[in-house]
Amino acid sequence: MKTDIGRLIYLLLITVSISGCEKANVVSKSQEILFQQEYINYAGAFQHHGYIIDIDGNVLSFNNPDKWNFPDKDGKLTEKQVKENIASCTLTGKKLSKTDLNKYINYIDNISSSKVTAPKTTGNDMGSLVYSCYQFSENNLTYKATKIKMEGDSQCENLNYFSKKVVHWMKKIDASLPK
Repeated sequence: MKTDIGRLIYLLLITVSISGCEKANVVSKSQEILFQQEYINYAGAFQHHGYIIDIDGNVLSFNNPDKWNFPDKDGKLTEKQVKENIASCTLTGKKLSKTDLNKYINYIDNISSSKVTAPKTTGNDMGSLVYSCYQFSENNLTYKATKIKMEGDSQCENLNYFSKKVVHWMKKIDASLPK
């Protein structure tokens, strides 16, 4: 009897340790977008432009789209809303390498589970430049946006170590896009 219980405990420990070694998929195979940078300014003439990085590494830009879906108060967008946003974008011709893209995809889970500092007002009429990453729930067919950093009228940042690396990478992408 003691040996049966011992074997059961041993098997459970092996199962737990083996499953603990596998890293969960950070990105769903059904996910369409990964990262987004957007500038929004309501002062004067409304401005809204930026880019999205999709699952294939394509960089899609948008500039004052007629219709745009913003995340709700919980940072969520439906799959349909994301598809509508993508339809408002144009291909820039820039495609990121799989190696580079996968490096930054691996940071999404850590960033999404970290805290973001409270917004601090730093100016007026400058607008806001926002860097975000997305996680997709196949169960709910929703995207959860996580703010990585916001600059401009208000500032805040994600406290995760990888956030600065992702923002630096996204700024380099922005600088490489035609203006």
